[in-house]
This record gives sequence, structure tokens and C-alpha cells, in this order.
Amino acid sequence: MNIQNVTMDRRNVLRGAIAAAVLIPLGSTLASCATGGPTAPAPGGAVSAKNPFGLAADSTVDSVIFDGGYGVDYVEFAAKILEKNHDGVTAKVASSTQIAQELQPRFVGGNPPDLIDNSGAQSIGFNTILEQLEDLTDVIDAENLEGEKIRDTLYGGVLKPGTFDGKLAAINYVLTVYGVWYSSSLFEENGWTPPTTWAEALELGAKAKEAGKYLFAFGKEAATYYQTLAIESAIKEGGDEVRLALENLEEGCWSLPAVQSVFEAMHEVIAAGYMKPGGSGTQFTAAQAQWSNDQAALLYPSGSWIENEMKDNTAEGFAMKGFPAMVVSGDSAMPVEALHSTAGEPFIVPSQGKNVAGGKELLRTMLSKEAATNFAKEKLAPTIVKDLVPADGFGSTALVSQTEMLDAAGENIFTWGFVDLYGTNADQLVVWNTFLEGKSDVAALTSGLQAITDKVRNDDSVNKIEIK
Repeated sequence: MNIQNVTMDRRNVLRGAIAAAVLIPLGSTLASCATGGPTAPAPGGAVSAKNPFGLAADSTVDSVIFDGGYGVDYVEFAAKILEKNHDGVTAKVASSTQIAQELQPRFVGGNPPDLIDNSGAQSIGFNTILEQLEDLTDVIDAENLEGEKIRDTLYGGVLKPGTFDGKLAAINYVLTVYGVWYSSSLFEENGWTPPTTWAEALELGAKAKEAGKYLFAFGKEAATYYQTLAIESAIKEGGDEVRLALENLEEGCWSLPAVQSVFEAMHEVIAAGYMKPGGSGTQFTAAQAQWSNDQAALLYPSGSWIENEMKDNTAEGFAMKGFPAMVVSGDSAMPVEALHSTAGEPFIVPSQGKNVAGGKELLRTMLSKEAATNFAKEKLAPTIVKDLVPADGFGSTALVSQTEMLDAAGENIFTWGFVDLYGTNADQLVVWNTFLEGKSDVAALTSGLQAITDKVRNDDSVNKIEIK
């Protein structure tokens, strides 16, 4: 699996059991919320190959982990290893579904946690905290617990999503594959084939309706999963021109022909009655269960966390698999096999944390083969540490499917990061819920998204990062 073509991405803005909230930039706005001043850093310990950051004995490591589709137990697993390897050290793992709301005051107050999984719909925009984060190059240049340099154990390109202006500010832990997911057993039973174009998807929608099912379903907190699908399709249709226009918040970017062609195709699906109604009032995991357990809908667009997220609410024998986003035409700029994939779950170490060495050591431990293999086996998703997933995918058809999609895509792998970078998901959720419910048209969808983009572009107080 090679991710050499991956560009900057903060995809986790799309996932989590969260009600949307507007991202508040760090600054004077939150100053009144902070309590206390900066905490004194923990005294350093002796630096060695087994303790490369000088983690002090008898110190405490404070971490806050986004509690979404992957939960937090994988960090707890690594924390136990750390405590075993460092006498007297306590590694605390707290969970959160509201990272920005809970942690921005701590940044302002100068007492942030030592390690943060900056994920979820309420993740903190990197443009607001970049200067307050450690450069994590020393982590990847350190040896893992098995004695290998961490940098040499990673898939290619996986450090790019966390690199801003040359600074490795985040290490994205999970190798995420985005696609459209389905029950391969249900498809085989009915003789259905996964669509490669939107026209084929429309035909499949008609077949689904004949079988008393819908083509798609959606939930209110995850309505922008369909924005992800639309952007994927548009980039495949129009190429880098589309990706760069969206990334750089260009005027009229949502009106580009490739984007409009996808919006029109989606509207046709909705107008035909192939989208399960009521999603704007349905909690997103309940909507996902309509697909994975009730099988009321055939397809669901998501990242590869979906299998683990719904593992307790998936029909027996479902045999989940995925396929890349559909294209519109037969002469798309990228092939049908082109794939949206990137490293996700960005872990950051605040420079003002009380135990910076502890934050880095916990992250180093997570990147060990033992901890990374545990994640892949328990979460049925690969980490950025390569060569740990067996051919049978630990018995997961979805995990095998991810490998197949990556292999088929080859170098045609892409991503983007403007949504999370500028914290626009909360506003975009409103626009997409209305559209998917059939209460607006393509023109309204386009103008709504463009207005959100224009607001960020024209706000001089927002730090812009040019993507090339």
C-alpha cells in the first residue's frame, strides 16, 4: 500500500457521535473561560534508547482521546505498555466527543493535555493552534519498542497530512480508506453489482426500490459524509483543478462543472426517492444501523472506521465490503479505481503540556508493532505502521476490501483537508441535511456551500494555508 500522492487532510471532521458546533478560534474570545495559569513542566528523566524523550520516573501522562468510531481502548492498551516499561509512571487516558469545546480553554489557560487525538466534528482547527504544538520529527526518528527507527516502519506519504508549513505538527495514526460500503452477501444474493458511475447507481436504486429498499441512508450528524462522497467524485471527474480550487477556497469553486455534475447526479437520486427519508431527524449511528442491521438501504459512504463503529449493530453474515466513489462520465480525469485515502486520527503534543516527554513516549508506544497490531486486529483497520495486517484481514471482509482498493488504486490516491483545517463542517451539515432530505435543489446547495467558503476566505482574521 503506497500513499505517496496523499496531500494534507483532516478528514476526522466528518466522523463522530457529535452534535455540530461552530469552531471558535483561539484568542481573547476564550480567555474568560480559562482558569488558572500555565502548569510547570515535569522534570526530565535520563535520556536513553529506551527513554528517548527523557520521561521522568513517577510522573503522570495526561491524554485526551476522541471517543468516536475507534473508541479509546487502543490508547489504553498502549498506556499499559508504557506504565510497564517506565517504573512509577501513570498514563491517564480520558475520552471526549467535544475536543474543541473541552480543550480550547485549556490551550488558552496554558495547561493542555500531554497528548490529544484531535478528531471529530468538533476538532480544533490546526490553523489556530499550530504554533502551540510540538514538532514530532523526533518521535518518528526515535526507535520503536522493537528497536527499529519508527520512520522506517511507516507506509509512504502518511506523514504529509500532519505536516503544516514544513512542521510535523501531528502524527495521524490510522490509515483510512474512504469508499461506499455494502453487504457483499446481499449483493450476491440479488445478483447486484457495485456501481462505478452515478448512472449505474441510479439503475441500482431502481432495483433497490423493487426489492423494497432504498439506495442510500443518512443521519443528521453525518450528513456531510455525502459531501465527502461528492468531493471524491468531483475530484475523480475533474482532477487536481477541482481539489486545489476547493482546498484554496477559490471564488466559485462549488460551481465548477465537475462539482455541479456530481451534485446533479445526487439530486437525481434523491428526486427519484432512492434516499431514505427522515435522515435529518435521525441520529447518525441509528441511520447507519438502518443500513448495516436492517438492510433498508444498500449503500453507505464512509471511512473505513464504519465496520468497527457498527460492529455491534450489523446483520449476521453481512460480509461488508467497499468500493471507490462513483464517477460521472466515461472520460473522467482519474480512473474509476482512483481512491480517497489518507492517514487520519491526528495525534498532537502541545508544547505547554506538563509532561511533553510523556506525551511523546505514549505516542511512540502506540507506534510499536505490539500496539499497532492490537489496533488493526481489534478495530479492523490498519495503522500507519506497515506490514501488520495478515492476508485474511483478521477475518474481516472489509479490511481485505481496503487492501484490494488500495492495490487497485496504485498511485491514484488523493485526499484534501480544507474542511477540518477551517472548521466548516458544522455549517455545512445544515446545508447537506436540507439537500439530502429533498428540501433544496442543486442551486441552493451550491450557494449555501459557497457562502460558507466565501466567509472563511474573506475573513482576514483566519490564517489561510495555501495548498499546491
